[in-house]
Formats: sequence, structure tokens, C-alpha cells
Amino acid sequence: MIPNLNIVPFVSVDHMMKLVLTVGVERFLSELAGYVEEDFRRWEAFDKTPRVASHSPEGVIELMPTSDGRNYGFKYVNGHPKNTREGRQTVTAFGVLADVATGYPVLMSEMTILTALRTAATSAVAAKHLARPESRRMAIIGNGAQSEFQALAFKALLGVTELRLHDIDPDATEKCARNLGGLGFAITACRSAQEAVEGADIITTVTADKQYATILTDNMVGTGVHINAVGGDCPGKTELHRDILLRSDIFVEYTPQTRVEGEIQQLAADHPVTELWRVMTGAAPGRRDARQITLFDSVGFATEDFSALRYVRDRLAGTRLYQELDMLADPDEPRDLFGMLLRAVPLGAVPV
Repeated sequence: MIPNLNIVPFVSVDHMMKLVLTVGVERFLSELAGYVEEDFRRWEAFDKTPRVASHSPEGVIELMPTSDGRNYGFKYVNGHPKNTREGRQTVTAFGVLADVATGYPVLMSEMTILTALRTAATSAVAAKHLARPESRRMAIIGNGAQSEFQALAFKALLGVTELRLHDIDPDATEKCARNLGGLGFAITACRSAQEAVEGADIITTVTADKQYATILTDNMVGTGVHINAVGGDCPGKTELHRDILLRSDIFVEYTPQTRVEGEIQQLAADHPVTELWRVMTGAAPGRRDARQITLFDSVGFATEDFSALRYVRDRLAGTRLYQELDMLADPDEPRDLFGMLLRAVPLGAVPV
């Protein structure tokens, strides 16, 4: 994309928004979902490790690395639920994609918006394999920054057309309904989580509080439902009552990470779960019948960010929706880095 070795393309927030809107939100989500699924299907090619997390009473800062042997990617991401009270985002992120053969970065990108898109795309990919095929009605409990992305991803991949929204903050539900107005949904604002899940084929929980919480109780979940549990994503943070887990067939991204961060942190360390890639490759069954309760215990994994960076890099070709960062020192003679430094200043201006 850029022949100069010192230059790394950088996708700013402004450029990311323009890229998404140029492609179209639903098309972007659908195409991104294809990259996510493609990488899940070659799961065994990736280096896999739980994210490196630094926890504090205020939140968490994490690094999420992976490599498929040809490219290396990582994401820096935080999770600070209290930020909303100060007018800040709960989650912010940026990421890098690099060439394994040279170690040179080939893309740097904002990933606050991109993480919202890849999270929604991954949720919809999982539901495509786990929800009942006729699922059209979705409850979304937690109507914050992720909710609209989830709705549009499920519309694009599964044909969801009816939304039942609930949040403890009515303003959040109003915001979500307003943003999704005119985009092909029948929307009902519900006064409680119990009301929201009535008749739902798919239940998405995507709340932000960093605590053990019970967003869904066992009596709220009927047979045949697919649960997309997104909000529980770090130690001490859950959304579902334990009894729901015991009634469900549970699917995860990377088991060692989900045991620590997901809903299944409430269960014994040997409780059976199925990694999603096994369903996609046919190595394990997904939904077996219409009465089965399926649960995608989603915490987010590095391969999904890798897929998102890979997709953005491919999508940038032929556009100017990036900045050129002079990020890498590239002297004419690789061993003469100091000479490059000397030549960069006027003669006689070298500090002593």
C-alpha cells in the first residue's frame, strides 16, 4: 500500500468512520464477519494466549496478541465502566498489524469503533451457528455503546427484524431506539429485563458494570433460546444466574481465557464447554434441536481483533482513508543509524 519502509498507514477515528460509512455499516459487518469466521476455521494456525491484563479498582488495561505465522497483531484496550460518569468511553482501543517475516508494522489503527464492530460481528457469527434458523426477535439488555452494532450485525447475518430493548437508564434505551429508527426494525422499549425477553428468540446481555450481576434469572430463559452473553468479560464481572449456565450448552472462544473472565467463572473448572471453532469446522455439534438452550459466553479474543485489522488493511486498498506515519527509522545503510541522526540536523548543531 505504501512503498516507503519508514511509513506505516494509520487509520484515525475520522478515517475509520468514513471507511465504515463508505462501505455501509451492514455490509462492513457482514464482510468483517466473513474474516472472523475464516480465522476461526483456521484456529489451529494461531498462537493463542489469554490477554495480558492489568487490573485496578477503576478498571482494566489489556494487551491482546496473536499471530498466524505470517502476520502478527495486537490490540491495546481498556475497560473502565466508571468512565461514562465522566463523559468518557468505557472502552477505548488501538491496534497494530505487522509482517512476521520482517517484524515491520504494516498497519496501525484506532480500534474503539473497530472493536464495537468486531464484537458485534463475532456475536452474529456465533448465533448463525447456534441460534434457531428462524430467529427474528432479539432482546438487548444494556443499551449502551455496543447495542446498535449488535442489532445491525444480527440483522445483516440472521435477518433479525424485531428488537426488544431494556436498560436501567431509560435515556440509553431512547438513544438506541432513535439511532436504529428507520433501519428496518420493529422496536419495543421495555420497562424491565423480564418484559424484554418475553417471546425473544435471541437474548443479548451487554451491560458494563464491573461486578457480579444477575441480569438474567433462570425463570426468564425458556427453551430454544440462544443467549449472547457479551457484558461479562473480566474476573468478578458476570451477568447470568448460575442456574442458567447449568441448563445451557455453552460455547466459548478460548477456554483458558473464558474460564477466568466469562460467565463460566461461576462454574467448576472442568465444566464442559465447546470452543466455537470446533462447531464451525464440524468437529463438534452446535444446536442439535429446537428446545436446546445455547449460550455464547463471549469475552472477546485476539484472533477477532486480528481478523478486524486484516479486513481493514484489505479494505484500505485504493482509498486514501489513512494517514502516513513516519514511524520507522530507515537509514540508507541499515548499520548507520547514528549517521542518519547526524544527517538530520544542520551542520554544527549537534548537541554535546
